[in-house]
Amino acid sequence: MSMLETSARLLKLLSLLQSPRDWSGTALAEELDVGVRTVRRDVDKLRNLGYPVDAVAGVAGYRLGAGAALPPLLLDDDEAVAVAIGLRAAAMGGITGIEESSVRALTKLEQVLPSRLRHRIRLLQSVAVTPTVGAAVAPDVVMAVATACRDHQRLRFDYRSHSGASTVRTTEPHRLIHTGRRWYLVAWDLDREDWRTFRLDRLEPRIPTGPRFTPRDAPELDETTRGVASAAYRYQARFVLQAPAEVIADRIGSTIGTVEPIDAGSCVLATGSNSLDELLLYVGLLGHPFTIESPPELIDHTRTLTDRLTAAARA
Repeated sequence: MSMLETSARLLKLLSLLQSPRDWSGTALAEELDVGVRTVRRDVDKLRNLGYPVDAVAGVAGYRLGAGAALPPLLLDDDEAVAVAIGLRAAAMGGITGIEESSVRALTKLEQVLPSRLRHRIRLLQSVAVTPTVGAAVAPDVVMAVATACRDHQRLRFDYRSHSGASTVRTTEPHRLIHTGRRWYLVAWDLDREDWRTFRLDRLEPRIPTGPRFTPRDAPELDETTRGVASAAYRYQARFVLQAPAEVIADRIGSTIGTVEPIDAGSCVLATGSNSLDELLLYVGLLGHPFTIESPPELIDHTRTLTDRLTAAARA
């Protein structure tokens, strides 16, 4: 028997064991059209490859158990579509904290999906990937950028600024960051010869991607997220809060703002937004006294908003 036939039989055996049932050795032998001794040898081969195949008492059979590491999984068509749709939904911010991991897993899965399954996923994605918060990003954009990051390929894209002006950027993409509100690309901008962060909802990739590149030493995550927290927004603000820095830091994610202590009872919060109202509401709901250091337009806006609220209360 050829090695190819043996490998194909091992894959079929693994597929059978991944179904939620206990298999007797006899039943597996019938499914595989081999003898029971061959089944035992194949089970030993799977175990040597790291698959936790457990013996089942009573039926003289087997089941696939949980191991210390995750082995490769075999999915049928319906399962693969379901996993891809679920990963797309998670990647678009449905569950906080797993967006980046979902994109990495989805990139691996879509690389090996047959075209017939890609078509089914495209038909379903419109009802499965509506973001719950933040600006909407097309799933295809997330996947194109994630693939360029993974494969270390230059990425050219059209990019819209805050004012709506469009430029063409040529980058060496490093990684994607999700802040709970928006997706960002961290990349080396070849024209500006510096690291930059780009909002994905303002980015339109130019496909195909460019040549491969050797990755540069990337900035530390804290430095990267500091740029995401302020420079990517229209307004960059600084507040002095009458609260210990550790108290505020516990409520502020690193991609939302940076907190620096002044003394034991006060700190400075630096953050950004495209809305002055959003800045005031966010800091006001922290529940601590604060003063505004910058920008000047936020101070003016606060006075206007205070007058409006005071008039509403009197009415």
